[in-house]
Amino acid sequence: MPRPDATRRSGTGAAVAGMTMVTIGAMVANVASYLLHLPAGRWLGPAGYGEFASLLAAQLVVAVPALALQTVVAREVVHGRGTAPMRRLGYRCAAAAGAVALIAVPLVAWALDTSVAGAFGSLVTAPLLVLLAAEQGLLQGRGRFAHLSVVLAAAGVAKVVPAVAVLAAGGGPGAALFAGALGTGAVAFAASVLVGRSDGASAGTAPTSVRAGHVPGAGAVLRASQVQLALIALTSIDLMLARMQLDADSAGLYALGAVATKIAFWLPQAVGVVLYPQMANPAKSAGAVRSALTVLVALGGALVAAAAVCAPLVPVLFGDAYRPVQSLLWLFALQGACLAVLQGALLSAIAGNRTRLAAVAWLGLVVEATLMVAYATTVDQFVAVAVATAASTAAVAAVLALRAARAGDPGTGAGGADENAAPHPDPR
Repeated sequence: MPRPDATRRSGTGAAVAGMTMVTIGAMVANVASYLLHLPAGRWLGPAGYGEFASLLAAQLVVAVPALALQTVVAREVVHGRGTAPMRRLGYRCAAAAGAVALIAVPLVAWALDTSVAGAFGSLVTAPLLVLLAAEQGLLQGRGRFAHLSVVLAAAGVAKVVPAVAVLAAGGGPGAALFAGALGTGAVAFAASVLVGRSDGASAGTAPTSVRAGHVPGAGAVLRASQVQLALIALTSIDLMLARMQLDADSAGLYALGAVATKIAFWLPQAVGVVLYPQMANPAKSAGAVRSALTVLVALGGALVAAAAVCAPLVPVLFGDAYRPVQSLLWLFALQGACLAVLQGALLSAIAGNRTRLAAVAWLGLVVEATLMVAYATTVDQFVAVAVATAASTAAVAAVLALRAARAGDPGTGAGGADENAAPHPDPR
């Protein structure tokens, strides 16, 4: 019988290996995504780039069901759910996301002052991301992080390369984003083939404690969606409000600075991806939440320092027009680092059906939007409000998540038990 310390070392080694693999895949995707901003910033100019960045932000908001679906699918797989019902859930959610995206096209075009074609090119990606998320959730729940790493990298590259090609040919923001949507659809199909091939390899390791008679449906995804929506709205509302409140050039400057926010937010995502299955296991949840938040804080500090060191490269890479962003780059990175910690806390809430914890993020969103609309009139003021809101919201959510995890009760959290949540058996 293996000794407990040997078992812990083995589990830690597996977690580190998983984080390494997912980080590689995510870094490929993120590098590709951020490289897209280089030609977009240069070829579109500050005003055109501001439109492009705001459409990307709107795309993230409408794609929230994809992020929620992945977490729900991964949680259900941890509890023994099979592939077929999870894919059926994915198809239903993709249809709903497509309908919402179509309805949102004219509204987004009006709110962001873009063409209808541009808004359509941005939002058409939403249902394709949902289909891709279902496959990623299946891989994540099974702990097949090598395959997940490949899918993450392929999704990033396939979304960016067609968009850059369209921009190089003189296309506008909408055409470039539509080309990226086609690449996303291709990867979603390829991922379904990959998951199908991995079914046999993972069948022997799947847990056996399936909730009898319980089939997850739209309600589970909706509860997770409102958590993810609060998070994504916090990562995007400043960009959209900057587009509305500031002049075109200032909005473009803020959009470029927000690239550092996105890097600091998305780069540590492997931490949550790898530890999420443990968060969904009541026997391991407390340790997983504590580990995730500790690592996220450490990585965030390192990324803020890196942003301060690399700030002088901004005018070199993007041109003198973006020089005002240089002194603010570390603040943008700090905002992203705080949002990454908030994401870790909210993931633990979804894993344990403590979705009322999202109330903290919703409150932070209201405060941020109110302050920006009422008081912020410059790029400096916008980023100051964004950082203050992200830091305070992350701190409160992290404390509540740690307390709930220590209590060991999936029904506790901010505001008490989730009355709609089904009980979780121990998946050991």
